[in-house]
Amino acid sequence: MSDIGRTSAVALVGVQGSLVEVEAHLTSQLPAFSIIGLPDTSLGEARERVRSAAAMADCPLPARRITVNLTPASVPKRGSGFDLAIAMAVLAAAGTAPGADRGVVYVGELGLDGRVRPVPGIIPVVLAARAAGIERVVLPVGNLTEARAVPDIALTAVDSLRSAAIDAGADLPAGFADPVLPPPVPDDALPSLELADVVGNAIGVRAVIAAAAGGHHVLLLGPPGAGKTMLAERLPALLPDLDPDAALEVAAVRSVAGHGERSWTARPPWEAPHHSASAAALIGGGTGQLRPGAVSRATRGVLFLDEATEFPRAVLDALRQPLEAGRITVHRAGGSAEFPARCQLVLAANPCPCGNAGSTGGTACSCVPSAVRRYLGRLSGPLLDRIDIRVAVPRVTTGMLRADEGTTPTTDAARRTVLAARSRMVERLRGTGWTRNAEVTGSWLREDGRAAAGATDLLDRGLDLGTLTMRGWDRVMRLAWTMADLDADDRPERRHVERALALRTAL
Repeated sequence: MSDIGRTSAVALVGVQGSLVEVEAHLTSQLPAFSIIGLPDTSLGEARERVRSAAAMADCPLPARRITVNLTPASVPKRGSGFDLAIAMAVLAAAGTAPGADRGVVYVGELGLDGRVRPVPGIIPVVLAARAAGIERVVLPVGNLTEARAVPDIALTAVDSLRSAAIDAGADLPAGFADPVLPPPVPDDALPSLELADVVGNAIGVRAVIAAAAGGHHVLLLGPPGAGKTMLAERLPALLPDLDPDAALEVAAVRSVAGHGERSWTARPPWEAPHHSASAAALIGGGTGQLRPGAVSRATRGVLFLDEATEFPRAVLDALRQPLEAGRITVHRAGGSAEFPARCQLVLAANPCPCGNAGSTGGTACSCVPSAVRRYLGRLSGPLLDRIDIRVAVPRVTTGMLRADEGTTPTTDAARRTVLAARSRMVERLRGTGWTRNAEVTGSWLREDGRAAAGATDLLDRGLDLGTLTMRGWDRVMRLAWTMADLDADDRPERRHVERALALRTAL
């Protein structure tokens, strides 16, 4: 005599989910419980959690041999989120929960007391279930708020295995457990800061507004106290809200990273790791479940590296490929995972170890030339070549304060300018798959995106003389298009190219 029960679950690799069929086979042999299908250690321990939770839910497992198969076996399965699906498959095979079937995805960790505990990564799990044609997901109460970010799929929240079994037709008296809720996650959003607070730094303000409008990467180079961090922290407030697709992509990454109910946000994210961060912390990794790094958590938003020259060069160079591709694939011995990495990089750095190189007046630079070269050499040429805006931010003097007083736009005014420029970009690039000037290719710039006649003479001369690379030519022209959009002009003129070149003066 043998019986089979089937339910569905989702295996996560990075932020991508694969539908997994959970089969439970009961046979009339000596009692045993085994799980096959490439489970990891934590999933293998589900046997004891399921057995104890079923007993506490008044539906103990039958005294028979239980074999649970997770198929396809080639997909790695990690974590305790399969507990509920395994328990429901066994109860379906035993006839206790006849309504449990493969058309419903179950997700949740079981406690020994029978309660269902929330798990990280619920948003990509629900997205994968919807993509596979599943119409309903049964999940922990503690994940319900987070999962509601995914539209067009039915969600059923359960507080315990008993509730899930009753939902699947088990003949059990109704009972309510104290639901397990996730711990509160502090709000990591950067408060909206006022751009008008920045005074005496007109070049820095222009750089930040241009970066917000065109999606360009930025390097701010200047001595301590010049206002580099102040400028960078005002960039997120200038960016437009995320569209629904982008917000869902951000929420999926934040869900895997454990942000819980704060996974969903309409605002571009902000990440500012310390300069002691490792390459794995920046690009992602881990020994078990692969986790997104700072470059992925900042996708569709801003990754700010303060004191960039204090980061090891190898750590900074690890950003080169994701900045170009917009995605990062993390490879480890146990497998690989792909994460989105479509962020704006903002670097802030001192010009030398003492910070005074190039300053006029005040304390003179005490660094020998070789020390300055080594210090700035941590910003490699290939990395700098990917940065459109590179400006020197000088120390503010009283003369600069008086000349600039009252001229810096407010955050609201600058954001309106940025939104108008973005709307021009979206209209012009409709149908190309791009939405920002920083994304366009060189071929587009030389064909549909040609500048006005004579506008590129300066760049062409630099290309001929070898002072400008072809990639550099493209970078300047992308920035020139942003200058034209900020001025509401149809095509870049010579003045726009000159302004773009003026924002590439540092290094």
